[in-house]
Amino acid sequence: MQDYSRTRFLIVDDFSDFRSSVKAMLRDIGAKDVDTADRGEDTLVMCRNKRYDIILHDYNLGSGKNGQQVLEELIAGKLISHQCIFVMVTAESSQAMVLSALEHEPDAYLTKPFNRASLLQRLDKLVERKTALKPILQALDKGEHAAVLAACDELSRQDKRYAPLCLRYKAGALRELSRHDELEQLLTQLLADRPLPWAYMALGSLLHSRNQLQRAREVYEKGLQQFAMLPGLYDGLAAVLEALGEEKKAQHLLEEAIKLSPLAIRRQMHLGKLAMANEDFEVASKAYRHAVEQGRTSRFKNPENYLGLSQALTAQAGDGSLDKRVQQEIGQTLGELEKTYSDNPAVQVRARLAHAQSLVKSGDAAQAKKLTEEAMARMTDLPQFFSAEVALQVAGQLRDLGQPGAGDELLKNCVEIYGDDPAVLQKVAGQTSDPAILGGGKEAVELNRQGVRCYQQGQHDEALALFRRALLLQPKNISIALNTAQSLLRLATGQGSEALLGECRACLDAVRMIPDTDPRQERYQQLRQRAFGA
Repeated sequence: MQDYSRTRFLIVDDFSDFRSSVKAMLRDIGAKDVDTADRGEDTLVMCRNKRYDIILHDYNLGSGKNGQQVLEELIAGKLISHQCIFVMVTAESSQAMVLSALEHEPDAYLTKPFNRASLLQRLDKLVERKTALKPILQALDKGEHAAVLAACDELSRQDKRYAPLCLRYKAGALRELSRHDELEQLLTQLLADRPLPWAYMALGSLLHSRNQLQRAREVYEKGLQQFAMLPGLYDGLAAVLEALGEEKKAQHLLEEAIKLSPLAIRRQMHLGKLAMANEDFEVASKAYRHAVEQGRTSRFKNPENYLGLSQALTAQAGDGSLDKRVQQEIGQTLGELEKTYSDNPAVQVRARLAHAQSLVKSGDAAQAKKLTEEAMARMTDLPQFFSAEVALQVAGQLRDLGQPGAGDELLKNCVEIYGDDPAVLQKVAGQTSDPAILGGGKEAVELNRQGVRCYQQGQHDEALALFRRALLLQPKNISIALNTAQSLLRLATGQGSEALLGECRACLDAVRMIPDTDPRQERYQQLRQRAFGA
């Protein structure tokens, strides 16, 4: 039996009798520091103020956050260390509940009722494992992935029982260190020896990230043959099929995954998006409706789910009109959206356009026109660019609402800001054939491409000249502005030139409206910190 006299426990359950019972069990095994809570929200507050060693957390806590959502928040906010033991407790044993809980990998899953002996047996084994893994877990807490590799090798030599678990930690460290060739070799070798569900998922994800789509597909399909109850494999294969252009097959896979584990908000959101693209508006409505409901207490709450539900319900009517029940659901959905995201002007614009589209279907053209005009007026003062995906969607909405000129202007801006992305240009071409919109960025994109090539070859002066010419043609293009700023910053640092530094700052200011969701945001912030010193 382990010594629990110095262990800090937290019990979270909405039934006071259960909390008291478990607390008594823990007292009997020597625990002295035992806190309790009855809401998931309280768990987060308590973990911000105190580090717990073992958390026994009920899954279903009524109307607030459930155990799965709490665990997501604890991990994302780094409110618990890797050394903390998190045990998910539940009285329910349905497949959906169990799979949903296990997807987020708590250290253990405990079904009510249990007695002191079974609790002690489970805790002793968990503590023994965490103690053995301590050097690895400490390195993970510090983000020292090279140290994780060394600790894995050491523990594998000391105790062969932990070798399989060490391999999983080692794979994670290799991924974080971007040592992709070693990671692929490790995973391939592991799977040649024996089927491991996590290894199939890791190898499939790696191959997908390296754009080896056909190989990734084969890995996921083989994994599903072995582990048909693992929803993550369905997610991975669906993402690969979507990249291959097989959207309907991808949708079918996500529907199968949701049958297994329906309580994953991001899976529901992905299904809604795919179904919309496939014009399967009934499935899209159902998926987005679940995502909205689950999102009310989740950190993955997202305005796209509200907008997606509204648009799916509107589209489901086809050429007919919306009945009162559907219009009421759309109104409630968008009303909740506007209230929840009252401080987000882009969401306010998009909510008005979505509402206007539904009103057109309901026969209220006058109110639809009013909301459209409000949205257009608000668009001029947005603090950030729309993402390319949103800009394309809004442009289509404006056209549908009788504002083709505003839609074309948005497409023109989209080409200027994101025109270096061929996929964006292809989607713009799906909405317009106007050469004034489509042809504006070709020369700038080619100059930028030449500039990148020169920069990589160490021809920094030539690269800057090319980037400057490209930026004159497209001053709001994010990639061109960042490339120009990086070149200027390099030369300014070497020459100590305030003029070059000022030009660099001007480049960054020109794209300060880069969306928070843009993958180049991190690079932008790093360049800005170097250029402005803050």
